[in-house]
Amino acid sequence: MKAYQCSAIRNVALVAHSGAGKTTLVEAALYSSKAIDRMGNVEDGNTVSDWDPEEIVRGISISASIVPVEWNSTKINLVDTPGYFDFVGEMLAPLRVVEGAVVVVSPSGPEVGTEIAWKHLNDAGLPAMFFVNKMDKENASFFKAVEGLREVFGKKVVPVQLPVGQEDDFRGYVDLLEGAAYIYDKGQIKRSNIPEPMAGDVARFREELIEDIAELDENLLEKFFNNEELSLGELKKTLKKGMASRDIFPVFCGCALKNMGVCAVMDAIVEYMPAPVDNSDGAFSAFVFKTIADPYVGKMSLFKVMSGFAASDSGVFNSTKESGEKLGQIFVLRGKKQIPVDKLCCGDIGGVAKLAVTSTGDTLCDEKKVVVYDRLQYPEPNMAMAIEPQSEGDEEKISNGLLKLNEEDPTFKVIKNNETGQFLLYGYGDVHLEVIVKRLLSKFGIGCQLTVPKVAYRETIKGKAKVEGKYKKQTGGHGQYGHVWIEFEPLRDKEFEFQEKIFGGAVPRQYIPAVEKGLRECMKEGILAGYPVVNIKATLLDGSYHPVDSSEMAFKVAASLAFKKGMQQASPVLLEPILHVEISVPEEYMGEVIGDLNKRRGRILGMQPDGHLQVVMAEVPEAEMFRYATDLRSLTHARGSFTMRFERYEEMPPQLAQKIIEQTKLAKEA
Repeated sequence: MKAYQCSAIRNVALVAHSGAGKTTLVEAALYSSKAIDRMGNVEDGNTVSDWDPEEIVRGISISASIVPVEWNSTKINLVDTPGYFDFVGEMLAPLRVVEGAVVVVSPSGPEVGTEIAWKHLNDAGLPAMFFVNKMDKENASFFKAVEGLREVFGKKVVPVQLPVGQEDDFRGYVDLLEGAAYIYDKGQIKRSNIPEPMAGDVARFREELIEDIAELDENLLEKFFNNEELSLGELKKTLKKGMASRDIFPVFCGCALKNMGVCAVMDAIVEYMPAPVDNSDGAFSAFVFKTIADPYVGKMSLFKVMSGFAASDSGVFNSTKESGEKLGQIFVLRGKKQIPVDKLCCGDIGGVAKLAVTSTGDTLCDEKKVVVYDRLQYPEPNMAMAIEPQSEGDEEKISNGLLKLNEEDPTFKVIKNNETGQFLLYGYGDVHLEVIVKRLLSKFGIGCQLTVPKVAYRETIKGKAKVEGKYKKQTGGHGQYGHVWIEFEPLRDKEFEFQEKIFGGAVPRQYIPAVEKGLRECMKEGILAGYPVVNIKATLLDGSYHPVDSSEMAFKVAASLAFKKGMQQASPVLLEPILHVEISVPEEYMGEVIGDLNKRRGRILGMQPDGHLQVVMAEVPEAEMFRYATDLRSLTHARGSFTMRFERYEEMPPQLAQKIIEQTKLAKEA
């Protein structure tokens, strides 16, 4: 593949709700450009962009896939992004390296995935066009789809095509700017006159389109109001300008599976989408937006050339890590296929294998002209499962495998809970975590399983108790003797406090630290279920000693005996961690969300508006929140989001505490 100059490059993301047909649109574009001689099918698992085994099995895109298409002397880097919510990171990263997007929509109108994708396009400030796909399907309605798009995204959404027929009768489209119809016949498309029954609709929509475009330019608007003819060149030029400024979002239609309307979309990408910013004369710099962990090839780093050009077998500088790197053979990816190239010009996207220190979000540049681009920002993953090896001794293998996968997918994180001893895998949902586990097996041969995390409970007391602890042991020589009286009582805001009120040397000074040490060691494991003990005050009141047999160890043991008695007599209780949770949802889902929180033993603290959303603030036990990411998505049709943080420990209801105690006893017996 030849090197394309900046002005002849278009970087375009395909975004949509899952199942809208992005991957099929890529296949049709490849076929139309003669890059492939037969279109693959998602159901058959033989498409160019969905090549990962998990994508084939699940029938959904999981990773962003780069597919360059050569069209009208232009190189279009199509980036097929996942529409499934668990893989939002694979949409966000490519949005940093494209100049526009095609939003693929089903003929029933926008879905929640469309709305989420649109929000990210807004945040990135990217121009976009819509492609209403699957116009051949039953109940397909272009006008209903457009009405839904305008209702959700505003009046800037404007059709530039109308379909000729729909459902089984879909056979082409009318280009409103040209005022001509394009009809498909046996796989061939022919320009023809507008069908008579459509004349009224075409005239009305064309008039609206011309007015919308004219409003983007004062000179055109004056001509329009003076009933002067606006040339096709003027309209197209202004439409391109309006797209770049995000003042207009054109709508196209077609059926990607039958390769109908796809060529028109490709033409529009070339004609209307902006080219990358031309920094060809500057020193080399590139932004690494994706890493692929391949067990055979090694690590592959995908990057966009931001200035200058990238050349194979050249030295560069990683300004993020402040380390030199060597670019080997540069390539462009078409799905999983690597196409070697000698160089990549400014604005182009490619990759290189086996960089030593470079990871996703890093900047590569000329060492003599250092630049650092902002790193990628991802939403915080908030669904956790414990990850455990299927075979003993594989913990280190899992850790190393996850480290490599994290280079490929930086949106998940792994944290060791030192209290429970479990490794917690955090992701965006069930499917996200399942895919990570499957990739550990398929890429590195590491078998593991996901389980519900253990809760780090605590134990404390509610009452007071004054108890005796005496340790006396005679062994023939020196014996062991330690004797204490200790009062235990609840303590607020501190985990532990030790005092002594010894008079007359009942317990010698040198043994008092041993008493405190013995108590602190006992607090690591409570008497109810073996959880750490907190919020206790212990006061050493009295005791006795033996001038020969007493020792630090004896007083430590005496203190531990007193501790167990004191815990039993001072009304011990189990504490559970309470989380502060903030849930952002559209108002229509407030009832379901609050009702669900109540079922989780949640305490509603309040509500406040945040733009078009409502934020529900609540406190909820951690044990009730492990699957909340999945449950909230179901409750709100994926329109809700939440954050949570640890707040405090709180006494657990007795009946639930008893279940935990019994489960712990059974586990110990087993």
